[in-house]
Amino acid sequence: MSSPHDTPRPFRYDAEVAPGETRHIQYEVGETYLGRPVELPVTIINGEHAGPRFCLSAAIHGDEVNGVRVLQEVADRYDPAELHGTIVCLHVLNVPGYIAQQRYLPIYDQDLNRSFPGTSGGSTASRMARVIWDRFVSQCDVGLDFHTSTRNRMTVFHGRADMEDEGIQRLVDAAGIPLVLSGAGSSGMLRRVATERGTPIVTVEMGEANRFQPMLIDLGVQAVENVLAAYEMYPEATPERAEFRKVLTSEDQKTWIRADHGGLVEMRWGPLPVVDEGETICVISDHFRTEEHVVEAPFDGFLAGILANPRVLPGHPLVHLVEIDEEDREHVRRSYEDVGFARHGIFHWMGKMGERMADSITERRSEE
Repeated sequence: MSSPHDTPRPFRYDAEVAPGETRHIQYEVGETYLGRPVELPVTIINGEHAGPRFCLSAAIHGDEVNGVRVLQEVADRYDPAELHGTIVCLHVLNVPGYIAQQRYLPIYDQDLNRSFPGTSGGSTASRMARVIWDRFVSQCDVGLDFHTSTRNRMTVFHGRADMEDEGIQRLVDAAGIPLVLSGAGSSGMLRRVATERGTPIVTVEMGEANRFQPMLIDLGVQAVENVLAAYEMYPEATPERAEFRKVLTSEDQKTWIRADHGGLVEMRWGPLPVVDEGETICVISDHFRTEEHVVEAPFDGFLAGILANPRVLPGHPLVHLVEIDEEDREHVRRSYEDVGFARHGIFHWMGKMGERMADSITERRSEE
């Protein structure tokens, strides 16, 4: 990460945001078929005091909205008079997909998160990426890029980042993310391109597409607060650290368990996202309930991703299972109990069962 300057700096895109100023803008990143501008909503909070520039981005996939809420909260929370450095909130990167409630850019299904740093003469996605990169991301020192799972799936709160990079290691430690899947990422990914060019960015995965999940949004806002505290950007910031911490590499055992049969899925694990080898994860049944197929855990694991749609075909992913040992299991248990995993209804398929289990967890914790 580059060293903060001794004096506060204006933030320049086309115009200039002076130190001590907060500005909300709609920045043109493309055009519609009618020749009207496609405008990216941006908030720039430029502190009165010198410090790093911190980039936050959301909805690079247009149906991923938990991060949009995180950035809305952040943009309203911090006073530039107290801020050391700059917060750049890129509220909705994929504006056309967001409007259409689709993951990719409409019509051509281009993935904006495979298009960075972009070119001024390329595809629609490439041109948008180039503007976003040149005007905002490339000027920042570190960043968090908020995602959710795609439709019909959900993911627990975790990070994805290249943990071989020293700047990334510091940023992950600062954010207090409990589970990190380490890897460079695919070509054209925002986080990969930025990290390789000296701006460490961590992807934060959190929840389902097309819905707000308050518990996860709170964790996202807290991750921002943690970074501000660790980089001494906001004196009043109150950091919180998860007890559980696990970094997984490509060599660690993890797999998407897929359905071998079509039908309706009934999840049987819970209330916390851990299973033992041989434990029933779910049961797939036909509509007459004359056939039932039990899906068991192949090893002791942590459920990092889960199917959110109860209808499956052969080959559909059911859960993303990550191997853990006994020590990790205890950390997972305590960490997810601490954040009220079942109580907040993050896995809505559990219904009243989840509420009863949450009451049991709360009672047990009060006795410890």
